[in-house]
Amino acid sequence: MIRAAIAGLGLLLLWHGFVWLTEVPPFLLPSPARVATALVDRWDIILGHALTTGAEILLGLLLGSLLGCLMALTLAAWPAGRRWLLPLLLVSQAIPVFAIAPLLVLWLGYGMASKVAMAVLIIFFPVATAFHDGLRRTEPGLLDLASTMGASPVAVLWRVRVPAALPSLASGLRVAAGVAPIGAIVGEWVGSSAGLGYLMLQANGRSQADVMFAALFVLAVMSLALWFTTDRLLRAAIPWQPDSLLSENNRKVTP
Repeated sequence: MIRAAIAGLGLLLLWHGFVWLTEVPPFLLPSPARVATALVDRWDIILGHALTTGAEILLGLLLGSLLGCLMALTLAAWPAGRRWLLPLLLVSQAIPVFAIAPLLVLWLGYGMASKVAMAVLIIFFPVATAFHDGLRRTEPGLLDLASTMGASPVAVLWRVRVPAALPSLASGLRVAAGVAPIGAIVGEWVGSSAGLGYLMLQANGRSQADVMFAALFVLAVMSLALWFTTDRLLRAAIPWQPDSLLSENNRKVTP
């Protein structure tokens, strides 16, 4: 955290120095002081839009992760259907989600539903592929042991393959937490009446670059908080997963 704060302070100093040396107009690139002033003066408006965007992000992350897990479990438990479902999963990502955003707004309206759906489409694929890859790569020795003990396919899936695949699922969830804000913001840019994306569009139309940067700063803080919170929860839920191969080797050597 200390190093992150130092890095952030360094970026702010570079930003301020660039604006001071080049004397760029504030409507093109405001100084950090102007952005801070806009953030303080309009905190109530920015907070209201931030709550809307935050709700869209959290709902999209929850639904997208749930659907991704269900798809991965279906692919693992139904080998015959894997031949049909896996190509559909890949084709769903061949179409850029940004091109689908106008259709989602047309079908679901300008409310929260279209933004949540956009976030779900972005989150679904990394969760499904990461979890499915983990389910496919279960250690053969564990599967042989379960087969020797007469475990049923359902028991093997839930008691052997799913626990072994949790580290892979955790990696997919971390990626999902990082990209979740993209879906909500893109949906708000296409069509909305609230949210940080909507606020940025309105500020851009009025040449209020300081408000745009203030909204962007709040969005960045929200995204970082979401990622670090997800990472902390996953570390607590999967304590046996090593942070690196080096730490794992150290545990093996330590008597």
